[in-house]
Amino acid sequence: MSAPAIPILYEDNHLLVVVKPANLPTQADESGDPDLLSLLKEDRKLRYNKPGNVYLGLVHRLDRPVGGVMVFAKTSKAAARLSEQVRTRQLHKMYLAVAQGQPEALRGRLEHYLLKDQRTRRVAVVAPGTPGAKEALLDYEVLATTSGREWSLLRIDLLTGRSHQIRAQLAAIGHPLYADWKYGAGSDVPGQPVALWAALLQLNHPTTKQRLTFQSPPPPLHPWDWFDPAAAGSWTIDTEQPGQG
Repeated sequence: MSAPAIPILYEDNHLLVVVKPANLPTQADESGDPDLLSLLKEDRKLRYNKPGNVYLGLVHRLDRPVGGVMVFAKTSKAAARLSEQVRTRQLHKMYLAVAQGQPEALRGRLEHYLLKDQRTRRVAVVAPGTPGAKEALLDYEVLATTSGREWSLLRIDLLTGRSHQIRAQLAAIGHPLYADWKYGAGSDVPGQPVALWAALLQLNHPTTKQRLTFQSPPPPLHPWDWFDPAAAGSWTIDTEQPGQG
């Protein structure tokens, strides 16, 4: 696997904000494929002529098949402050997704408890109180549908950051994501990434405290090209009330 180019949206002495390509691991795994964290560290070494190890703090993750906006910390202090924002839900993440069918309610909140099977690496919705289960919350809104309502374009405001959360929760209500074989929806395109894209990230700068917003639309490729941006209200995301769904 060749290393893809990594678009940089923002960089200063504390933060590095990039667009993760789909099908690229966030960090090294057993596949041995190039991963985003290692590629960014190597890029920093080359661009700034830094000897030895380069620090880059991993604050949050995206599943391998998912692309979109990610932030990394360039100092340990920035990493600690961003991690605290994740814990207190001040770091806001919004996704776009293509889901099978159309949810009965055009907007709403999903509340589940999720349990990950480490052997199969699959997340299941379980009853509250199940040992090891974690609460998962998200708000969604249907932005557009295909002509026969076979597929819907959804905006998803993530309120908790559980493993495979969006994929598992939407599958649990009967609307798995396009090309998500793991959770029940296939694709007729070989190698097609799961139709989930981290389109927006909002955070407080770790030193200036300024509220920052970073956006990246999904690539104009299958299946995103099923939806007319104008019909979907434009790919530009309303950021007035993040997380209110």
